Amino acid sequence: MKKIINTSKAPAPIGPYNQAVLKGAMLFTSGQIALHPETGELITSTIEAETEQVMENMKAVLAEANMTFEHVLKTSIFISDMGNFAAINEVYARYFNEATAPARETVEVANLPKYVNVEIAMIASL
Repeated sequence: MKKIINTSKAPAPIGPYNQAVLKGAMLFTSGQIALHPETGELITSTIEAETEQVMENMKAVLAEANMTFEHVLKTSIFISDMGNFAAINEVYARYFNEATAPARETVEVANLPKYVNVEIAMIASL
């Protein structure tokens, strides 16, 4: 049976989905964007600040499932401009141990929800 994971420490879903679903030991997260969970404000002043907010939102979702970034097996990063890759990667790297970092894909897309610059989703396991 699947368990729905939602936390008030990350932005609430705005459609027919949940922040994450836990099935057995596997956690599948929805993509997170840089919405501040308390104010609902988009954090887009810099690509670094935007990426940090995304990662903090993801950290909150993982914590609600009693996990950390060490439990992440795979990430999917969607960016609107590949020119931002280095800056996004620099912030992203702060959240992982390079020796045990997850598998990852980074894809440039034409657009993202609310016209943000980065969205990240993860798969994790206990």
